[in-house]
Amino acid sequence: MTLLFPKWTNKLPTVLALGAAAAGLTVVFVVNFWFSPKHTDVGYAPYQPIAYSHKLHAGGLGMDCRYCHRMVDEGPHATVPDAATCMGCHLQVKKDSEALAPLREAYGDGTASNKPIEWIKVHMLPEYAYFNHAVHVRANVGCASCHGPIHEMEIVRQDQPLSMGWCLECHRDPTPHVRPAGISVTDMDWKPTEASIAAAKKLLEPQGTDKFPALNPPTHCGACHR
Repeated sequence: MTLLFPKWTNKLPTVLALGAAAAGLTVVFVVNFWFSPKHTDVGYAPYQPIAYSHKLHAGGLGMDCRYCHRMVDEGPHATVPDAATCMGCHLQVKKDSEALAPLREAYGDGTASNKPIEWIKVHMLPEYAYFNHAVHVRANVGCASCHGPIHEMEIVRQDQPLSMGWCLECHRDPTPHVRPAGISVTDMDWKPTEASIAAAKKLLEPQGTDKFPALNPPTHCGACHR
């Protein structure tokens, strides 16, 4: 009897099934790895209208972050400095610098009628995610925990993924990021120690005092998705 198909074709369904499974797993791996914020967002460093150096201002000059980013410890958002804030120094320092011409144009006569500088936002969260800067700053979580070594950056870049999984990791165990009392959140060189982690663990206990309230970061959906 003549065979219509060679014997090796009997293995074809198995080979196709295994190939489809392998292709599916490859797609899942590629999407999970290369489509994650670790690869799509970390390292984002747009050029700004003015070449502002955090390495110079926050690093070399030691300026406190809150001089420019006001309300960061009082409100949900870290404000972007207006031209008047910058000109508080640059009316005297490098007042004729060509690089600062856009700043002088935005400042004009010092009124709010001039067109503001259109800074490009670097650290962006989805609109459906609620984040409050003041809550984190009051818990003594340092700026570097989320923003990285800003004081070493000529051009600000996104240092952490800021993804939901990344936030949840910290909320489940914030002890490496909670600084002891007396250590400023803007101290970029601070590193966690065994003593600081042990002290933070005590704050995670249910009890608390008026001076040192209990620190219990929420991990339920309603904390960020409101």
